[in-house]
Amino acid sequence: MLAKLFQKSILSPRHHDAERRSVTSADLDPRVVLHYGIPSTASILAVDPIQGLLAVGTLDGRIKVIGGDNIECLLISPKQLPFKNLEFLRNQGFLVSVSNENEVQVWDLECRHLASNLQWESNITAFSVIYGTQYMYVGDEHGSLFVLKYDHQEGKLLHQPYHIPANAVAEVAGISVPIHHSIVGVLPQPCSHGNRMLIAYENGLLIVWDAFQDSVVCVRGYKDLQVKNKTVVNSPNDMRHELSNDTSENIPMEKDISSLCWASANGSILAVGYVDGDIILWNLSTDIFTKDQPGNLPDNAVKLQLSSGSRRLPVIMLYWSEDRSHDDCGGHLFIYGGEAIGSDEVLTILSLDWSSGIENLKCVGRLDLTLNGSFADMILLPKSGVPGSSGSTSLFVLTNPGQLHVYDDTCLSALMSEHEKRSHVPAVQYPVVMPTVEPYMTVGKLSLVHGDGKLARAFSETASALKLRVGQTLAMGSRKWPLTGGLPCKLSFAADNGLERMYIAGYQDGSVRIWDATYPALSLVFAFKSEVKGIEVAGVGASVSALDFCSLNLSLAIGNECGLIHLYQLLGSSDDTNLHFVTETEHEVHNLHQENEPQCTALFSLLNSPVRHLQFSISGARLVVGFECGRVTVLDTNSLSVLFHTSCIAGSSSPLISLAVKTFSDSPYLINSPKDSELKSSNDTGNGIILFLTKDAHIVVIDGTTGSMISSQLTHPEESTAISMYIFEGSTSISKVSGEKNTLNSPRNSEAKSEPAKPLEVEPHSPIRARYSEQSLMGLLVLLCCEDALYLYSLKSVIQGDNVSIQKVNLVKPCRWTTTFKKDEKESGLVLLYQSGDIEIRSLPELEVVGEYSLMSIIRWNFKANMDKAISSSDRGQIILVNGCEIAFISLLASENEFRIPECLPCLHNKVLAEDADAAVGFSPNQKKKQDTTSGILGGIIKGFSGGKMEHNVDLTEAQKTDLSHLDSIFSRVLFSDPSTFTADSQGVVELSIDDIEIDGPLVVESSSRKSAGDKRDKETEREKLFEGSNTDVKPKMRTPAEIIAKYRSAGDASTAAAHARDRLVERQEKLERISQRSEELRSGAENFASMASELAKKMENRKWWNK
Repeated sequence: MLAKLFQKSILSPRHHDAERRSVTSADLDPRVVLHYGIPSTASILAVDPIQGLLAVGTLDGRIKVIGGDNIECLLISPKQLPFKNLEFLRNQGFLVSVSNENEVQVWDLECRHLASNLQWESNITAFSVIYGTQYMYVGDEHGSLFVLKYDHQEGKLLHQPYHIPANAVAEVAGISVPIHHSIVGVLPQPCSHGNRMLIAYENGLLIVWDAFQDSVVCVRGYKDLQVKNKTVVNSPNDMRHELSNDTSENIPMEKDISSLCWASANGSILAVGYVDGDIILWNLSTDIFTKDQPGNLPDNAVKLQLSSGSRRLPVIMLYWSEDRSHDDCGGHLFIYGGEAIGSDEVLTILSLDWSSGIENLKCVGRLDLTLNGSFADMILLPKSGVPGSSGSTSLFVLTNPGQLHVYDDTCLSALMSEHEKRSHVPAVQYPVVMPTVEPYMTVGKLSLVHGDGKLARAFSETASALKLRVGQTLAMGSRKWPLTGGLPCKLSFAADNGLERMYIAGYQDGSVRIWDATYPALSLVFAFKSEVKGIEVAGVGASVSALDFCSLNLSLAIGNECGLIHLYQLLGSSDDTNLHFVTETEHEVHNLHQENEPQCTALFSLLNSPVRHLQFSISGARLVVGFECGRVTVLDTNSLSVLFHTSCIAGSSSPLISLAVKTFSDSPYLINSPKDSELKSSNDTGNGIILFLTKDAHIVVIDGTTGSMISSQLTHPEESTAISMYIFEGSTSISKVSGEKNTLNSPRNSEAKSEPAKPLEVEPHSPIRARYSEQSLMGLLVLLCCEDALYLYSLKSVIQGDNVSIQKVNLVKPCRWTTTFKKDEKESGLVLLYQSGDIEIRSLPELEVVGEYSLMSIIRWNFKANMDKAISSSDRGQIILVNGCEIAFISLLASENEFRIPECLPCLHNKVLAEDADAAVGFSPNQKKKQDTTSGILGGIIKGFSGGKMEHNVDLTEAQKTDLSHLDSIFSRVLFSDPSTFTADSQGVVELSIDDIEIDGPLVVESSSRKSAGDKRDKETEREKLFEGSNTDVKPKMRTPAEIIAKYRSAGDASTAAAHARDRLVERQEKLERISQRSEELRSGAENFASMASELAKKMENRKWWNK
């Protein structure tokens, strides 16, 4: 009766009580907890020079943040979209991105999540952050400029009332033609205390706007002007630069801008790149702008051309690095683009000098860098702008696919001074923490290290010393990685914390690397080749194909494609330096001098077949080896000898793909022959069975002590490709009813059982089948995973050769990889990775679906060929995947605390450094002024916003040295009453008739007595307002003129109000005229023209405003 009830529950798994499931959907929360490598879709860069962080945006909505000390973080946007712009709120712990769908996002680096977002209705074509503040400029396709502010206390991105419409700029600048072009760049002007900005329009118009004075400071590129041409080309024989001083004719300035940056520390020189390949350096150091004299004089602009050809590439990107020796009259201009169409893709660096005036500009050096791959982006990291640091600027160059190189500015300057032209310049490559491509990773494993005992403590001490040695070696290198941002996790500094987890990787070149994976910032401990000095063996350096680690004795087993097995001791001893070399016929012992860690203790060369599986058993005393040819070998790791080999599977040439070992502690083995008795007495360290699976779904069971064949069968007759096999403890009731046909496909399986399994041909000298007690097999299940189905068996039925499954689940998609994980120390979940990239999680032993996810939703990956070869996992729900140059650790369980708790994560925002940086620049005004003239400067950059980013960099300390609190009052007011806003207008068109129009409201005239009384009361409170509620006897607070104007100036004087009233009257009169015309059209069919005109004239006469 019990069997029938259980059979009914198996046949209807969806009616199971959720409490009986080992794992439920509430237990799952897949997320990326650790990520290394730069994605191949990387497209845009941003840098925080003070914090020492680099951000890399991708085309699929991910952001990689890179610091120092192997600190990396991956942020994933909700939408899979490229980024137009990426920029840090420097030294504040926030990162701002703009997506291709015009969504502005603010990322909190400390909490590693999306803090706020704002969807912009119009197309954002320009974006920049005001240095040292949380204010942002937004330029759109309609030519309007808006201001955003991120309030970190409320965690909201706020739209400010301040905005500048295009028609207002045209009116103030005295431009007769309305501006209908988009803004392609907006840059805060250096040394302007945040009150000035440069606005660049698509048609080449450049405006410097003063936010305090609400006025245009200067205009460039509006009318025809004369510029001096400077053609900078390399002659074939040397590095001379031909600079012609010809003054061109009046050229039309309808030139589309593609990039721009500041080329001086004080904001007086602007470098602009154009679509036609020209570069113009504009002099903006003109006095206050007047409408009559726009200032487009020949001395205000100098044109550069990188090539003399008529057809040139657009100037995609510009960056500027100041040369301090030129006193703000020279430096290096980094250019991508501007070369002749069809020329090699290079990055050009010009050394410019205009100490004798901008009209006498000289090019004193040129260097063309050949790129490693197609160009994606570049950015400059200044060292001189960071308080307490020294050195030159570093150039980061991003190329496809996901390659990052760094060039030192000092090295580039030295190369430019040489007479010989060089294009191949040595660069510092991105220091890959975990190599996956060079060399190519073939296998990986995440292993636990038991922390109890002297052996584990000694190994932890050794690993700590080795990590320190590796760090010192890297630090002593002549070319150090320039990024130093972030702090390691707090727990890693604890003295009593040892090494708890290791990640071991094998490579195609035969090398092995081991990292400390205790915390989510991996540190390299070991890196060694599998070659052994003094012993020449064929295939010793072949690709690593399998590995296993035993934490009880710190043994590491490595197998390769040529069938060699290396056995290492990670905690070596100087007393034992012997190496055992074991073949099928010989056992040699070599006394070799080896380093202390790790030491190779044995090398086995038994079969010329790739090693596909390695597994330690019996506390590391045995090593089970599975070869691709279908043979299994058991090694004794104590005596370093071979216990037995199995024969090849008769009638099957399918390769071995999976292996499982089950050891029984109660010695259930029954002796069936004298030979078995001898083997048992000589190896009385435990008994068990070994199951191995071939690709054609053959399951073979052998005795783990003698190697005797117990059973072998083809599990199901239909053709299928097996993937993996697992042994785990299930319900005892399942084993009791295993003889019943409890399956989801009972007719098919009944047929299968009616045909007895074809027995394997056993050699005459093989021992008789072993038998195991009912008690030891009770509750043990075998799960067979195939590409198209899952099969659940009892271990007892497998040993007996019964191929009838307890349960079968058909899969709707081809499965490529599986693993199991534990909950509460019991096997509770099964993970299936499909060829489509979907991830399915099922409960054990019910095999019910409890979660469905995808690689795309978790980490934005697609499943690729052979991706399953390097996947590894742990029994705690952690999966490690490799995709190109990326490696990701994914945690499945919400309760997993090893990589999720905040104390384990590295800190991306160093608050102590931020406070020190603020304190380091808190000087007196004289000190500030002095440092302004000596500190480093980086140019801003903007791509032409057909889809590019805008980046700007200036003096890093200029923002902190200036109090920018007055910006709150500036941007909180409405500057122009323009009806256009950043959101779509939801109101429809309102139709008005003549009777609905009210020209003006009633005029309220205040009596002189009331006005006098009001003035008197106002005067009594004005003094209190002036001192903001403080005692009037206190000395007044010193304020800048700009702050006083912004806070206390009125909306306008009487003449301004009168002019505004006249404008309103004219506007109303125009409305009346339009309504009059519409009334005539409506009445044209009812009356003749004369009578209609007469009536309309009478009615309009009565509606005159002076008759009211």
